[in-house]
Amino acid sequence: MDTTPPTDLTGLRHEYDAHGLRRADLHSDPLKQFGAWFAAALAADIRDVNAMTLATATPDGKPSARIVLLKGFDERGFAFFTNYDSLKGRQLEANPYAALVFYWAKLERQVRISGPVERTSREDSAAYFHSRPAGSRLGAWVSKQSEVIDARKILDSRLKEMTERFENGEISLPPHWGGYRVHPDEIEFWQGRPNRLHDRFRYSRRADGTWQIDRLAP
Repeated sequence: MDTTPPTDLTGLRHEYDAHGLRRADLHSDPLKQFGAWFAAALAADIRDVNAMTLATATPDGKPSARIVLLKGFDERGFAFFTNYDSLKGRQLEANPYAALVFYWAKLERQVRISGPVERTSREDSAAYFHSRPAGSRLGAWVSKQSEVIDARKILDSRLKEMTERFENGEISLPPHWGGYRVHPDEIEFWQGRPNRLHDRFRYSRRADGTWQIDRLAP
């Protein structure tokens, strides 16, 4: 078997064949539209359906992106949880604005979201933290996320230490761990179409809180 990586990727393509998205199909509220699409993605049995790209940036515009998991959405926005001392946490503290992208290839759909970010309440963070498996709660204490470590054994040693520390009691919420919520000011729904003439509709929040809907060229 030839394991040489290809250098010419021009032939890699997928033709989209969805029926498309019309303005008449859209709900006036983008959060309800997102809810309908998320429900469809759940019904399609897409693995890690709540996985999303989170893009942040330094104050001078240097971007970074990674995959995180959506853990809730409502009229307040889109919530995820992390270590506040991580790279993304430090960037969000310095530049509290973010972009999210969901891509559900099976449905040939993409959703793009952007807006200002704030921390969730400590109560909301604690409620989610205590819903996690014990191993994940211990992991939040173990990892100093984004810091350089010399070897895996450092994590193993810290896990042993934390397991013993909380052996006979509740695993408490770490002070450096909690949630963020993205308050959307733009949400775009993208539906793949043949000939790369995709359907794109962008919701933009007006000053009075209502939403303007525009069709965008693909």
